[in-house]
Amino acid sequence: MRYLLMIYTDEQVEANMKPEEMGPYMEAYNVFTKATQDRKAYQAGEALQSIATATSVRVRDGKTVTTDGPFAETKEQLGGFYLLNCKDLDEAIEFAAMIPGAKHGTIDVRPIMEFGEQA
Repeated sequence: MRYLLMIYTDEQVEANMKPEEMGPYMEAYNVFTKATQDRKAYQAGEALQSIATATSVRVRDGKTVTTDGPFAETKEQLGGFYLLNCKDLDEAIEFAAMIPGAKHGTIDVRPIMEFGEQA
């Protein structure tokens, strides 16, 4: 079953990291990504640019309305994700706990709703 692991962190924590902290932190992400690949679970993963680059889109009364920035003011922001193919929720949770951002943020694990056959 596929799961989306969404990484929510306070982006200011990472922005305020010293270079000697950021290097090992990013290396931990590389190690995690390789572990998911080695276990044949990895399907996709990306880091997102700052919430300052976000655009929220809504359609109201047939009109498209855009707003700069995220829709909601929150302490933690969606900073990236992994799409993994796991045998079950327990394995997805195991992977989520290995994500470096889990140490200072939240990893939201959501099963993918499958429609039809997957390649």
